[in-house]
Amino acid sequence: MSIVLDDTHDPALQSWVESANDPGTDFPIQNLPFGRFRTEGQGFGDGDWRIGVAIGDQVLDLRAARVIDSSDMNRLMRLLPEVRRGVRQALSEGLRAGSPQQATFKAALHAQSQVELGLPCQIGDYTDFYTSVHHATTIGKQLRPDNPLLPNYKWVPIGYHGRASSIVPSGHSFRRPKGQTKAPDQEAPSVGPCRRLDYELELAMLVARPNVLGEPIAMLEAEDHVFGVSLFNDWSARDIQAWEYQPLGPFLSKNFASTLAPWVVTLDALAPFRVPFTRPEGDPEPLAYLDSPANRAQGAINIELEVWLQTAQMRAAGHAGDRISRSNYRDAYWTVAQLVAHHTVNGCNLRAGDLLGSGTLSGPRPEQGGSLMELSAGGKRPFALSNGEARSWLEDGDTVMLRGYAQREGFRRIGFGECRGTVLPALTV
Repeated sequence: MSIVLDDTHDPALQSWVESANDPGTDFPIQNLPFGRFRTEGQGFGDGDWRIGVAIGDQVLDLRAARVIDSSDMNRLMRLLPEVRRGVRQALSEGLRAGSPQQATFKAALHAQSQVELGLPCQIGDYTDFYTSVHHATTIGKQLRPDNPLLPNYKWVPIGYHGRASSIVPSGHSFRRPKGQTKAPDQEAPSVGPCRRLDYELELAMLVARPNVLGEPIAMLEAEDHVFGVSLFNDWSARDIQAWEYQPLGPFLSKNFASTLAPWVVTLDALAPFRVPFTRPEGDPEPLAYLDSPANRAQGAINIELEVWLQTAQMRAAGHAGDRISRSNYRDAYWTVAQLVAHHTVNGCNLRAGDLLGSGTLSGPRPEQGGSLMELSAGGKRPFALSNGEARSWLEDGDTVMLRGYAQREGFRRIGFGECRGTVLPALTV
């Protein structure tokens, strides 16, 4: 685990891209998140994806700026950590005020509002973890009041393998799923549209360098295998989930859609926002393969997270939506390095572009729930919105927006952009 602070993190750095100097931007020169885009001239659907870096309200085409010679994001992700750090350095130097590369870089800029942003890379496999002990405990109390937190939770990072093919880019709508459900008072299950549709506030860790099948990744090298972090919404059909999840876990309740933000904030950009990883007093210490001095000293990351909800009625009235919860990734029970080390301890081989979901990230207070299942107590306590509407579960036309940022005194605030998705009605046929 090599966390390096260098001149790219200097809070005094200014860019010749004026929008990057706005204190309110998510994308100052200290951030430089990676993503993929294509322009209208490529047909908005027919052209090849290009690798871009967000800077203010612009996106820099890395190949056109002569920073890299390929448009293959997964290839870039596989580079050695020190080489990736060199790319970041070159971008920082080229985008700084007074850079001799300004003319070359300026010709490679596009307004973000004028391009199509897609998935940040080609995603291979997707594993979803369960890293928030607060979420696990709250949900456990609803499902198992006498035994809310199962005994393995504090020893092993719990996860399941999800469906990569249904991960969609931010801004895309999705259909309300159908499935089999059974209410407690029903004699037999029935099939129909989900009635308890939920969101899940998550982060996605995108794998960088692969490991060889059969060779685990040790804690000290784990973060070298991670490219960066993005916002992630793992939509969930709670009524379908309740009927299907025993004994093998989620299936159709989870694989109909998951939304991924377009920008990946690198671990290098997040270096100033690392904090110690600690466990509550009395909890067991991680087993040796999940422990290291570096992880204890700076394994957690201080990322503020927000969920916003905009109903169809709000949208029609020009209302931007309500912020309905806030939480922080530093409260997660397991770190990025621990997820990688555990995923590979049996010899599982990760590949560039694999996605590791954090699981729902909730805080310790009730209002910090990362899902409607928590905020509405499983639908029993609808909560009021500012325009007079109320919600227990998502309704057709609802848009959920996830936002995140990292800040610390003495450093420039950096953001993650937005992860946005809208619920469409279920198909009627």
